[in-house]
Amino acid sequence: MRISDVARHAGVSPSTVSYVLSGKRSISAATRERVLESIAVLGYQPHAGARALASNRSNVIALVIPLRPGIHVPVAMQFAVSVVTSARDREHDVLLLTQAEGEGGLRRVAGTSMVDGIIVMDVEVDDARIPALRALSHPSVLIGVPADTSGLTCIDLDFEAAGRACVAHLAALGHREVALIGQPPSVYERRTGFAERTVAGFEAEARERGVESAVVPCDAGQAAVTATVTELLRERPRLTGIVVHNEPVLPTLLEAVRGLGREVPADLSVVAIAPDDLATEVSPPLTSVSLPAEEVGGRAVSLLMDKLDAIDPPEVTLLPPRLVPRASAAARPALF
Repeated sequence: MRISDVARHAGVSPSTVSYVLSGKRSISAATRERVLESIAVLGYQPHAGARALASNRSNVIALVIPLRPGIHVPVAMQFAVSVVTSARDREHDVLLLTQAEGEGGLRRVAGTSMVDGIIVMDVEVDDARIPALRALSHPSVLIGVPADTSGLTCIDLDFEAAGRACVAHLAALGHREVALIGQPPSVYERRTGFAERTVAGFEAEARERGVESAVVPCDAGQAAVTATVTELLRERPRLTGIVVHNEPVLPTLLEAVRGLGREVPADLSVVAIAPDDLATEVSPPLTSVSLPAEEVGGRAVSLLMDKLDAIDPPEVTLLPPRLVPRASAAARPALF
């Protein structure tokens, strides 16, 4: 099926069909509707290469997705699915790159004009890819916030505010000693932005409220989680509140707490930073700050489309945390 076939069916010139597809010239509503109807009837699909040449765009964006130790892949894929879905809504396809390709991968896809723009996930505080992104002619959006945001476009959950919200909720329930069971040690060693900001908010809120606190990194394996919980409760017998920022450990953590003879929330309150589906599929359902993967991914695509259309977005967009009370957090036990 060719563009001339669509033109013949619609009773217009091939150039009119081209203008309807490209939007480069104003076409009357009636003519545009007739052309679109012919396209639908005939099942016409514009040739991707021809469209790219005509528009100087590939209609493809790159997504750099983290696939390495310390990353909970199901949650990372929630962000990726949101980016792909939002991009398709805007008639763009998505080329996936892995974190391991680094700056070289960014330069490769940009240098060969494979993509129109780039979205980067799992941003570190001093991310080595930032200089390359600043140097590229292609627009980019970061899902995450580095230390220096000048000249960049970043979006994320406000993880510092999320850490604060969790402590504030427990403090309001009377808890005076709380702990953060955090990401695997490798995530902090890389100085991953979202992890550091959560710790900063957690510690700041605890300080300001006079709540004793501890931060404990934790690997996701069952033995590691059980050992971490056992040691934490042995060393801090007056601990009554735990904040968990490590999605895959949640079921094992609750099991370990029960194995030590404690009940949630009668003896120990638990608050998580996690997607709603993970927070609600365990027993008891967890009070949590939602991880808005769908909204963050969709907004990242919107910001990138704005940049492609020469619209300057803000440097940093932080989504406010939404804490949903559920059955896992209650008032501090009278014993403490």
